[in-house]
Amino acid sequence: MELKDFRRQYTQGGLQRASLPDQPFALFEQWQADAAAAGLADPTGCVVATVQPSGMVRQRFVLLKGYDARGFVFYTNYNSDKAAALSHCDQASMLFPWNELDRQVSISGKVEKVSEEESDHYFAARPRASQIAAWTSQQSQPIENRAALEGQFHDTLARFEGGDVPRPPHWGGYRLKPSRIEFWQGGSDRLHDRFVFTLETSDPQEARWSLSRLQP
Repeated sequence: MELKDFRRQYTQGGLQRASLPDQPFALFEQWQADAAAAGLADPTGCVVATVQPSGMVRQRFVLLKGYDARGFVFYTNYNSDKAAALSHCDQASMLFPWNELDRQVSISGKVEKVSEEESDHYFAARPRASQIAAWTSQQSQPIENRAALEGQFHDTLARFEGGDVPRPPHWGGYRLKPSRIEFWQGGSDRLHDRFVFTLETSDPQEARWSLSRLQP
């Protein structure tokens, strides 16, 4: 079968303006819960796109670790390629591809580091092996082979044997502060439902969002 022959109908249900809240976070919370309840392998997984210092656009898969009215949080190595990109350009986007539910959520906005206290709190809650891996990996840097990577991991295990693993100074969180959030629900005959929330004011006391339906 040729690629052009792969097609299907989107039949999971529609999205109506009358059923939508006045701000996007309540809808995101419901869709995130639906993704988890549906048994998706990575219900918190999303693709983060950034602009590299070279001007090239790059994407990578990360896991969402928290969200509230301030924004959407993920964690990474501050020496990684994505961190270099965010240092160069603090604008980024996230895409949640909940394909099994015929849904996508696209979020765009400014990215900033979370506080050290937030990073410390999350790091302390990670499994020990994940803590060790944060110290082990020089993320985005070349390495000779898998054996060399595993050797670094075992060296780090020995380094922290018998004690707590502190958060590495080069590891922590980012928060994407959204200015645009689009919800996409697949529809039959390619008549998909698309609604976009656009931030009208960034007043932390009372953020106001406008809502528009977009053609598919």
